[in-house]
Amino acid sequence: MPFADASVDLVYSNLCLQWCEDPGLALDEFRRVLQPGGVLLFSTFGPGTLQELRSAFASVDAAPHVSRFVDMHDIGDALLATGFRDPVLERDDFTLTYADARTLMHELRAIGATNADAKRSRALTGKTHLQQVIAAYETFRRDGVLPATYEVVYAHALAPAPSQPRRGHGGDIASFSVESLRGSRRR
Repeated sequence: MPFADASVDLVYSNLCLQWCEDPGLALDEFRRVLQPGGVLLFSTFGPGTLQELRSAFASVDAAPHVSRFVDMHDIGDALLATGFRDPVLERDDFTLTYADARTLMHELRAIGATNADAKRSRALTGKTHLQQVIAAYETFRRDGVLPATYEVVYAHALAPAPSQPRRGHGGDIASFSVESLRGSRRR
């Protein structure tokens, strides 16, 4: 982000982290720009998002056709690993309904919510394949409509003091300023 270290009081991210290949890198960057005690607020999608569409595609082939979303517990672990303090996470499920699966797929495409999975197929989905997916999605029809579930994860946390340790691969990584060492040397 084009901001100096410890230069902002608040970082707010709404439904963006799910597009990051490694959300931990974004959290590191959020921590870098936040002042000590600054607030991080964000929302993102959890793994229950579009579970019906994912299931319909999975019944037809093994390729990922719907983005994978990070579990709330893994997000909490990532916040702690990057050194954020007092993280609080909550989740809600929202169900939107559609007359048919094609309408849902067109809406997702129109808002730019395409499959971000690096292992996704780059080939076009054939007509027969798509018809099989639509038929599989029909098994979810209730009361004349098809559901599309969105699991939304909300989180907030506080930026730590600069000396707060981070969890590294080999243990905690602590940092401190050179100025804090002055006067501790014996003469």
